[in-house]
Amino acid sequence: MSTFFMVGAEEKFETNRLLLLSKLIDWTRIGKLLKGIHKNDIAPQNGGQKPFDPLKMLKVVLLKEWHSLSDPETENAMRVRIDFMLFTGFDLAEDMPDETTICRFRNTLIRLGLDKKIFDMINAELERSGLKVQRASGAVIDATIIESAARPRRVLCMEEDREETESAVHIEESVDKDARWLKKGKRGYFGYKGFAVTDADSGYIQGVKVEPANVSEVTRLEGMLEFVKAERLYADKGYASEANRDALKGKCKDGIMHKAVRGRGLSHWQKLWNKLISKERYIVEQCFGTLKRAFKFRRASYMGCEKVEAQMRMKAICFNLLKGLRMVELTT
Repeated sequence: MSTFFMVGAEEKFETNRLLLLSKLIDWTRIGKLLKGIHKNDIAPQNGGQKPFDPLKMLKVVLLKEWHSLSDPETENAMRVRIDFMLFTGFDLAEDMPDETTICRFRNTLIRLGLDKKIFDMINAELERSGLKVQRASGAVIDATIIESAARPRRVLCMEEDREETESAVHIEESVDKDARWLKKGKRGYFGYKGFAVTDADSGYIQGVKVEPANVSEVTRLEGMLEFVKAERLYADKGYASEANRDALKGKCKDGIMHKAVRGRGLSHWQKLWNKLISKERYIVEQCFGTLKRAFKFRRASYMGCEKVEAQMRMKAICFNLLKGLRMVELTT
């Protein structure tokens, strides 16, 4: 791609969000984290092609999740969309990553646990730029349903028993072995629960975890406390338990709604408390709504808790970056 074309493109697309995004945070810091992800980053040691710049590849993965593209669709978009090229730094004059390369790089990030470090680093960059507060006045926890990428098919499998020359029979529910059924209202869902902690001030996502859909929310609060960086934690009555209230002691103030038990209703003050908390909790519902509408995360693209959680974390990065861009737009 010629220099003239690139300059003209930058002027034409200077208001494009992807170009604004490239200037929103210091990507070189993240590039240092990815340095050495490939054994032959500097030069091919055993022959073969030199690997792609890992920072460019990370930006490709983020674009994939931002626009909810498949690996083949991402490969094609990289060859035709100028804003994709400008954001990632790839050039038509050089080789572009194919769908297999994109898939392998994403899996490498997950295997090395770098997706978690990247998430934390981007949040730190948003804090450093003044777009996100380091410690909010409150944090909100909740969970949403993420449907499985696989169909919930029940398969009858028969394996031959060589010793007794008989067949051993077992039932496999689905190829997505981590996904489980959950009934909500009148509808059943097959998939996962995605847990998120957001700050109550501006709605940035602080951390995410993914569990099978049938897990009880009340048992998962303590495992999410590592993401709480606020004076008070707000949660609905699904998290109401003495164990959870004890877990908050010494960590942050208790903002869990009260739940009526059999034979004992809620007092006037407990009802008033619940109304006050419900006014703070809306922000996490907005977060889930944006993830599902704007980033099309109603259904996972992969199978297994580890990969679905990594996808949710990448979607959360996109969500936080979008929120940062909107804040910049409001102040300019």
